[in-house]
Amino acid sequence: MDIYASTLSPELDIGTGCYLLVLTVLSIMGNLLVLIMAFKRSSRMKPPELLSVNLALTDLGAAVTMYPLAVASAWNHRWLGGDVTCIYYGLAGFFFGIASIMNLTVLAIVRFIVSLSLQSPKEKIGWKKVKLLCMWTWLYALVWALFPILGWGRYGPEPFGLSCSLAWGQMKHEGFSFVITVFSFNLVIPSIIIICCYFGITIKLYVTYKKSMNNSNRIPNIVKLHRRLLVISVLISIGFIGCWAPYSLVSLWSIFRDSSAIPPEVSLLPCMFAKSSTVYNPLIYYYFSQSFKTEVKQLPWLCLGANPCSVPNRVNDNSIYMARVDVKPKVATPLNLQEITEIKTVTLG
Repeated sequence: MDIYASTLSPELDIGTGCYLLVLTVLSIMGNLLVLIMAFKRSSRMKPPELLSVNLALTDLGAAVTMYPLAVASAWNHRWLGGDVTCIYYGLAGFFFGIASIMNLTVLAIVRFIVSLSLQSPKEKIGWKKVKLLCMWTWLYALVWALFPILGWGRYGPEPFGLSCSLAWGQMKHEGFSFVITVFSFNLVIPSIIIICCYFGITIKLYVTYKKSMNNSNRIPNIVKLHRRLLVISVLISIGFIGCWAPYSLVSLWSIFRDSSAIPPEVSLLPCMFAKSSTVYNPLIYYYFSQSFKTEVKQLPWLCLGANPCSVPNRVNDNSIYMARVDVKPKVATPLNLQEITEIKTVTLG
C-alpha cells in the first residue's frame, strides 16, 4: 500500500488544494501587513508589542514553508517527496504550532502582569525580558519538534495522504508517553494559563471600573483601552485553540481507538480547519482595532487618486500590539482675560 497516495477523490483533492491556496494567500498577505505596520511604528513600539509581532512571524512562517507543498501535493493526488519532505513538513507544522501556543501563553502572562498596575507610568516588562521571552518560545518549540527525530515520537503521513504530522496512530505503544506529554505541556497547561490570565485581567478591569465609578461616575480611558485590548487578545487565543481543538480530539481518538475507523474525509476536515488558524489574527486586528485599520488605510497603495489618506488627530485608542497603554492626562487650557474677569466678578459679586 502506498502510504503517500491520496485516499480522497480527485475532485476533493483539487478542492483541498484550492482551499489551501486561498489560505496561503490570505495568511501571507495578512501577516505581512501586520509586520509592515509594526516596522512603520517601530520607533513607538512598547516592549510587550514584540510578542504580537512574534506571533505574526510564526503564522507567516507556517504559510510560507508548509502550505505551498501541501497545495502541490493535493493537485498531484499524492504527497510529493516521500519520507524526506514528510518529515520536513511534520517537523515544520509541529514547530510553528508549538511556537504559536507558547507565544499566546507568554502574551497572556505579560498582559496579566501589566494589568496589575494599569495606571503606573513604570514599565513592568522591558525590551530585554521580551526579547528573551521571544527567544524562549522559538527554542522551546524547536526542542519539541526535534524529539521525534531523536526517537521520542515520530512523524508520518495523515490518513488522507495529503499532509504529514505526528504519526498519532503509530504511537499507541512506543510513543504513548510522548503523546500524553505533548498534550499536557503544549495544550492543556497553556490553555489553563491563558484562561486564568484573561479571567484575572477581567476581574482587575472590573475592580478598577467600580472604583472609578464610585469616585467620578466616569469610565477612565485606561479601562476602555485595556478592555478593547482584552477582547482582541481573547479572540486571538480562542481562534487558535478553537482551530486546533477538533484536530486534537481526532488525534486522541487515533491513539485510543482504531484510526482506520475514521473515514479519510472526516480526518481531512479538522486538519484543514487547524491550518486556517494562521489567517484569523490580521482579520481580528483589522475589525477590532481602530488604530490598525487607520494605519492600513494610510498605506501608499491605498492612498491613490482623488481620495488622499488623512491621519486623524486622536488618541491611539487601540493599538493592535499593545500589552500596555499610556494615557497622558489632559492639560487644562489657560483661561483668557475675559474668563478671568467673569470669574472675579462672580466671586466678588
